[in-house]
Amino acid sequence: MSRTHTVVPSPIGPLTVVAEGGALVRLAMSPPGRFVDAEIGERSEDGFGDVIEQLGEYFAGDRTAFDLPLRPVGSDFELAVWEQLTLIPYGETRSYGYVAKAVGEPGGAQAVGAANGRNPLAVVVPCHRVIGADGSLVGFGGGLPRKRFLLDLEQRGDRLF
Repeated sequence: MSRTHTVVPSPIGPLTVVAEGGALVRLAMSPPGRFVDAEIGERSEDGFGDVIEQLGEYFAGDRTAFDLPLRPVGSDFELAVWEQLTLIPYGETRSYGYVAKAVGEPGGAQAVGAANGRNPLAVVVPCHRVIGADGSLVGFGGGLPRKRFLLDLEQRGDRLF
């Protein structure tokens, strides 16, 4: 299976979306020039209609959950953490400690933070919804201003474009 990618404009900057075999394997907040070609494959618009549509709906405040085929690659622990992230309701947050307990690793908040940092499907797998135990915004690979933007978007529910 070969990978292909496209770049989707968004209010938080261009999103590089990578698919393989009809499933999303990566959604990154980096321009495609930051990746090795083998990581993202050739650029193509084919097969990205659903993700482009759903991201547009999300940023417009019209979508609260994504319905896309996903195939993230990671350790069993990372996959469990990423699955747990998809269970955090739109507009809500959970602490790293909460997620650690939910995946059977009480005391594993730092490990959850590391798994969050390796989340290959940002926005779609909502790692931005995980915050510090004291409610502070910490640890977001896309930068804390983007994390704040996404959380504010989900709190407001107003239309952006």
